[in-house]
Amino acid sequence: MRRLAGLLVVPALLLTAACGSDDGKGSDSTSTAASSTDAPTSAAMKDGLPAVTKGEKFGEKPTLSKGKGDPPKELKVNVLSEGKGEPLKKGDAVEVNYLGQAWDSNKPFDNSFDRGEPFQLTLGAGGVIKGWDQGLEGQKVGSRVELGIPPELGYGAQGQGDIKPNATLVFVVDIVKGTSIPKSAKGSEVAQDNIDLPKVGTNTDGKAPSVDIPKKDAPKKLVSNYVIEGSGDEVKATDTIVVKYVASVWKDRKQFDSTYEQDKTATMPLEQVSVKGLKDGLTGKKVGSRVLLVLPPDQAFGDKEQQNIPANSTLVFSVDILTKM
Repeated sequence: MRRLAGLLVVPALLLTAACGSDDGKGSDSTSTAASSTDAPTSAAMKDGLPAVTKGEKFGEKPTLSKGKGDPPKELKVNVLSEGKGEPLKKGDAVEVNYLGQAWDSNKPFDNSFDRGEPFQLTLGAGGVIKGWDQGLEGQKVGSRVELGIPPELGYGAQGQGDIKPNATLVFVVDIVKGTSIPKSAKGSEVAQDNIDLPKVGTNTDGKAPSVDIPKKDAPKKLVSNYVIEGSGDEVKATDTIVVKYVASVWKDRKQFDSTYEQDKTATMPLEQVSVKGLKDGLTGKKVGSRVLLVLPPDQAFGDKEQQNIPANSTLVFSVDILTKM
């Protein structure tokens, strides 16, 4: 269940937002890609996928030729250069640079190279298109791979922004970094002595902790307390963190969201987190910790009803800060 994710964090590329250059450099991408049409016909394809015509080395912004012939019916992965790092596995926090275009085009619809910073994801968490989750698994950090992604593993019959319905997609992806993510917070348990606040379970087996909300009035100010205090670095407001969480409404004590139900994590670029209490409550806490957050309405969604969250709700979170990227 990820019903809350789109409310907490501004949608990132390759999730639900339309792909496209958002930094004003799209015209550069277009002109560069257009020059690939001058590439020799013999260089148009390589191992069944469009050839890289410029920027062939890891870290260089590539250009791709237009696909020739029928596109692949199944996911196709070409390793253009193999790195020396560890192979990626499901659950890893990953940073990549990429360029993507449609099979029948020589104009990229998006790339991260122009933005000057890698794109961040959690592999296998369902936060990106299936072709990425499947195609990157097992690839080594430091590798450059090319992915040919059929529609059913991309954006399917609905398309997305500039991507037409039933489009086969081609990506060149540089795997910059991969980090294994712990299954749970781990550290020193902190006493939960305040009977007016929720009590959170301290299990470290990777399963959802219990959250017992007292039948009392909710606090009027933001609460951010350690349940388990980790030993990692303090989280900065500019960090991207990988978390697991459960979230409930104080008034009816009903859970409305949980990453544990699908045994997945959530990646939170804190600069993009739209819920003030969540961002402020996690900033300054240590990586590896479990944190109780109580968000009064003015720190959450205020007088706006959000999906199954009533207006003027106080929210309760238990958040495991597993790693930062």
